[in-house]
Amino acid sequence: MRFLVSISMIGFLILLSCSKDDTSTADCTGVTPTYTADIAPIYNASCANVGCHSGSFPAEGIDLSTYSAAKNESLNNDDVLKSIKHASGVKAMPQGAAKLSDDKIKLIECWIKNGAPQ
Repeated sequence: MRFLVSISMIGFLILLSCSKDDTSTADCTGVTPTYTADIAPIYNASCANVGCHSGSFPAEGIDLSTYSAAKNESLNNDDVLKSIKHASGVKAMPQGAAKLSDDKIKLIECWIKNGAPQ
């Protein structure tokens, strides 16, 4: 009986270790996006729409409509990037739309890693 339990546990651990890492980090070598040139167009088109993450009462209290607000949220709230990456344990964003392209996600991740330059 112990043998079966041990085999089952080993099998479970192997399956768990093979799962996709949805929080992996991007290689940002040579990638230096800025808010104005790269991030604002993405956030404005996909996140900071009316009724979403902008205005007087942004969804979930997360405002991504201005540089200072987007910088603050992106640097201080890990769930922003996790949501964009559709990581487990958070609500996938943009809500009701397709996942952002890998290129756009990489720009956002590298922008955050580089300290969110304007």
